[in-house]
Amino acid sequence: MKKHILTLVVILFSFNGLIGQEWLTDFTIAKEIASNENKSIILVFQGSDWCAPCIKLDKEVWSTPEFKELSKDYFVMILANFPRKRKNALTTEKQEHNNKLAEKYNPNGFFPYVVVLNPKGDILGNLGYEKTTPKLYFNKLKAFEK
Repeated sequence: MKKHILTLVVILFSFNGLIGQEWLTDFTIAKEIASNENKSIILVFQGSDWCAPCIKLDKEVWSTPEFKELSKDYFVMILANFPRKRKNALTTEKQEHNNKLAEKYNPNGFFPYVVVLNPKGDILGNLGYEKTTPKLYFNKLKAFEK
C-alpha cells in the first residue's frame, strides 16, 4: 500500500511542469521524482522567519515567475526550513527530517545554503545568497550539472 501511495505522489508531482516549480519537503519523494524525470535536486536550507538573506533569496529568485519557468524542466526543488518563531514551528517529524538533511548536507549550519544534487543525492555543488538575477542564479545552478 505504501508503495502505491508513493507512486501516486510521484505521478502527481510529475505534472509540476504544467503548474510551475513546486517545493517539496520530503527528500525521498524528491529523489524519486528526480530519478524518474532525470532532473537535479535543489535542496535549500533556509530560516524563513529570521534569516534576512534567505528571505531576499526567496523574493529575488525562488518566487519570481522567471526562475519558476526556467527551473521547472530541470530541477526538483526541496525546502528544508528552520523557522524560529513558535507560530511557524514545524512538526516534530518534519523538524527531525530537516535536521537529518542538515547533518548530511549542511553540517556547518549556513543559511541560506543551496545544495545541487544528482538524483542519487550526491553533491554536485553549492551556493548561498547572491544579489543577482533569477536567470544568472539559474545558470550557476545548472553549471554544477556538468
